Amino acid sequence: MLRTPRITLLPLADEHVDHEVELDSDPAVMRYLDVRPCRRSVVVERHRRRLAAASAGLGYWAGFTAGRFAGLWILEPWVAVGEAELGYRLLPRYWRRGLASEGSRELLRHGFTDLGVRRVFAETMAVNTASRATMVSLGMWHIGTRFPEFEQPIAGSEQGEVRYVLTREEWFR
Repeated sequence: MLRTPRITLLPLADEHVDHEVELDSDPAVMRYLDVRPCRRSVVVERHRRRLAAASAGLGYWAGFTAGRFAGLWILEPWVAVGEAELGYRLLPRYWRRGLASEGSRELLRHGFTDLGVRRVFAETMAVNTASRATMVSLGMWHIGTRFPEFEQPIAGSEQGEVRYVLTREEWFR
């Protein structure tokens, strides 16, 4: 379990699946994820994959504020050993309160301090200005833009997908 002044982050477990269904079935939450809102059966399958992805302190975290589910935070293994991917999805009622940054900052601390992660990446669609602002507020910097074929393009998807990074050395500066 990880804690911040306002958030409790619990490693994802089976008792969180209904919260994931609420999150992944919300069109506003799923807007920038190249997928449309999901049916329960799809979320349950993704839940199984999320649990399987957890290893050595990395994985998915259910975040609660004032005892209520706020969203999902991710610090999962990336391509190389010592690298991780950061992600976050919050229910709309928790947007614009600084919670994405607060929970992500705690996961970065956990990754760099407790686990010895060397580098953390984060990605989003270029048009997702709120998520990009969160990444910048965490000290991450833009390292590139790619232009994938989106399965279900939305307005702005032609601007591509951006990648940000933060290294362990930068975290401790």
